[in-house]
Amino acid sequence: MNAPLQHPNEKASNQVREGLAACEPRSLRTYTPTQAVLARSSGAFHWTAEGRRLYDFTSGVLVSNLGHNPVRWMERFVRHMGWPASGQPTPNGKQTPLPYFSALPMNAYNAVTPLEIEATQRLVSVLQQRPGGARLQQVMWSASGSEAIQKALWAALARDRSRDIILATRYGFHGKKGLAGAVTGCETDHDRDPRVRFISFPMAEYDDVSKRESAFDPEPYRKELHGLLREYGKRLGVLITEPYLGGGGSYHPPPAYLQLLQRFCRDNDLVFILDEVQSNFGRTGHLFAYETYGLEPDMVVLGKSLGNGVPVAAVVGRGDLLATLEYGEGSDTWSANPLCCAAVLATLEEFAATDVLAQSRRASALVEAGLLRLKKLPFIAHVRGERGGMVWGIETCDHAAKSAADWANAIVLACYRGDPATGEGIHLLGPLAKKVIRIAPPLVLTDAEASDAVALLNGIAGRLA
Repeated sequence: MNAPLQHPNEKASNQVREGLAACEPRSLRTYTPTQAVLARSSGAFHWTAEGRRLYDFTSGVLVSNLGHNPVRWMERFVRHMGWPASGQPTPNGKQTPLPYFSALPMNAYNAVTPLEIEATQRLVSVLQQRPGGARLQQVMWSASGSEAIQKALWAALARDRSRDIILATRYGFHGKKGLAGAVTGCETDHDRDPRVRFISFPMAEYDDVSKRESAFDPEPYRKELHGLLREYGKRLGVLITEPYLGGGGSYHPPPAYLQLLQRFCRDNDLVFILDEVQSNFGRTGHLFAYETYGLEPDMVVLGKSLGNGVPVAAVVGRGDLLATLEYGEGSDTWSANPLCCAAVLATLEEFAATDVLAQSRRASALVEAGLLRLKKLPFIAHVRGERGGMVWGIETCDHAAKSAADWANAIVLACYRGDPATGEGIHLLGPLAKKVIRIAPPLVLTDAEASDAVALLNGIAGRLA
């Protein structure tokens, strides 16, 4: 049995952790020094089982972009599902309620609901209205991001089975299952697929926000691509990349790099897949990252914040590519179920009705200014992120006989335990690439919350120094 994590003055939470260690394997979670027990959540905050308030700087791993339990979103979701409101009279007019109520089914495998078509049409319309969305014509639904990545790759490879080589940007994260796992990471990871070749991503050149405006030299990347073209020729069939490296350490490239990849695909008839599972719905300062980076992908993969907490993902792309798969080749039990479609519609409607991005950009400037103050600490090496977006990486370094990884974990733990006087803390996930702390609050973070949260973070990190 795993030894449970324990924290002082957390009797109720520690009991939950003990139960977790006894009945679930550690592999179900990525490592974190905190293992927060969340009793309730609202907006940009979590509360522990002991009632301590935590700023959520994770958005549930970039899921709850609209905040936790937003009232308008929930009202739309319930309305789309056709669920009765609390206190509604029973259908038979009697005091004794019926054992069932009439509404959409929660799953509709191999059938279709009007809600699915509405969600599909609305999603395609929103994508095509944004600059760069012209090629996004049809939707293939999925239940998770990694499944959607697999479906995108299946469709791209089915276009021409002789073009079996997949190019993927090194240290990207696309999932852990099947082909999604095969295009994640690098050549030296386990379970490699012989069809996958990894290509370089700008990292050292853009490892800090101070280098955002640095000139981009495309030649090494162009040379690498053309070397692969000479080696494999027409076997090259598809290229997949994230807009920015998420799990690889939050590296944010210049637009010219991604545009170079797209141009190589156009010139040599490769399918260009943009994995926006982490970046969609506002993380890069625009609704979609293909707008931020001036791209026009053949396929875009959406997920996480697409359902604001309800598990849903989708491949949206050229109709001719998605048509390469036959009946059943892209199907699964949960795809396009009404719960997912209702969540997608509620998300699209909230972004349409409220200028979420304007508030996010204001809060972004305040968060970034606070994060840059951390660079005065001897164990903080770099801060990088999207200008006007809501995602950053804080990279630690070795200092005072402690490794960068030790400092990163110490910051995550100290932020969870919070301010000694108030008990208020910050919820962070375990470090990326062992030494990069991701900062990704909900987009609805207010100006006051942004200022207070980064002040708290600076105070906690300063005490560690």
